[in-house]
Amino acid sequence: MKQLTLKGSFAVSGKGLHSGLQINAVFNPAPENTGYKFHRTDLEGEPVIDAIAENVVDTRRGTVIGNRKGDVVSTIEHAMAALYAAGVDNCMIDVNGPELPILDGSAIEYVDKIEAVGLVEQNADKDFYIIKEKTRFKDEETGSTLTIYPDDGFSVECMVEYNSAVLPNQFAVLDDLAEFRQEVANARTFVFVREIEQLVDANLIKGGDLDNAIVIYDEKIPQDRIDHICDVMSVPHMQINQLGYINPKPLVWDNEPARHKIMDVIGDIALIGRPIKGRVVAVRPGHTVNNKFTRMVRHEVKHTEIQAPVYNPNVAPVIDINGIRKLIPHRYPFLLIDKVIELDKKHIVAVKNVTVNEPFFQGHFPDEPVMPGVLQVEAMAQAAGVLVLNFLEEPETYSTYFLKIDNVKFRQKVVPGNTLLMNVSLMTEIRRGCALVKGYSFVGEKIVCEAEFMAQIIKNK
Repeated sequence: MKQLTLKGSFAVSGKGLHSGLQINAVFNPAPENTGYKFHRTDLEGEPVIDAIAENVVDTRRGTVIGNRKGDVVSTIEHAMAALYAAGVDNCMIDVNGPELPILDGSAIEYVDKIEAVGLVEQNADKDFYIIKEKTRFKDEETGSTLTIYPDDGFSVECMVEYNSAVLPNQFAVLDDLAEFRQEVANARTFVFVREIEQLVDANLIKGGDLDNAIVIYDEKIPQDRIDHICDVMSVPHMQINQLGYINPKPLVWDNEPARHKIMDVIGDIALIGRPIKGRVVAVRPGHTVNNKFTRMVRHEVKHTEIQAPVYNPNVAPVIDINGIRKLIPHRYPFLLIDKVIELDKKHIVAVKNVTVNEPFFQGHFPDEPVMPGVLQVEAMAQAAGVLVLNFLEEPETYSTYFLKIDNVKFRQKVVPGNTLLMNVSLMTEIRRGCALVKGYSFVGEKIVCEAEFMAQIIKNK
């Protein structure tokens, strides 16, 4: 899959939830490998802030990113969720204020405008981070937990729990990002009436009203306090006679708050900086625990040079040994790949089952059998040969030959019983019959060998 960006620009305008300012934000296409960036056009120097987990500086009532100078952009989570769900990898957002407009408190306007402007493929491959094992984070202070499990795609389950007669426990699930518009995008942010005074005292929600948030009245409050809350919110006084939701617009779903929490989780997960393949289970999530979790995952992502391919021996190969023999001329004892499990025009994943019956183990070494490093490189080269010859007409009439080998590293022994997974990719387009290739070999999750090499494709005499 290729990276995606917007086909054109689009703009949103409205008041900021916390600042109350009228704000304009323009979402622009960006070059590949840019990620998400915010451009504060109203500040001197027009700073650009990367939307990544370690740049989050506040999570009290939304996700706030900032730089060392103190420049910030807040309430970014709804826009991030919409971009992430749409598959957008690269976007530059120009904003003329300290936060994004709250709009109606949901992500639906972002989703509509992304769909209207469309997306375009870029040259670089989409760089998924695949969850290989269960990872869990628990906030001991709040009891909130986020756990991510291996999965073929990306999905979120969310459970919320409040000490509230109106909103006690709710559950929501998004099984596929393709369902984001139908299942999550319309879910609005929410607030309890009993929280409003302290939020105002904290200089927050200056732009909050009944049109951009679900307001929950879950405990009786004297009328004079209700009047005061209305005054600070600049809304007419109201009589509230029963507990419940006091918005003029009814709930979109009975579990709309839980669905909105899914949106927040996705928006915060987007700050990992790479699309994820995994299933997130969030219990009592909030921006604080979300950010702690994404920082933990991002740390793993940053320190993972390249992931080992996913290998399921129960899945039929893309090319079996008979197909390999038709593509490359190597034969016993020098045919060093057994099957191909992934293949496209730019990369291949091949498998070599290393057994003690390999003839080279007789002399390398009799008492401690180790697969020679040069043969590991040769195995990757054979995989590269399959990659480049597979798309030629009459591939059996061609052969590939080494021209040079660079940056070879051997990191761990390969011994009988190992399964060698070779991930080999073209570094550039094939030019004048020459292919520049980068290869990694893995045993389990560990890199055992890597190399760059150039090969020439020559027609057999």
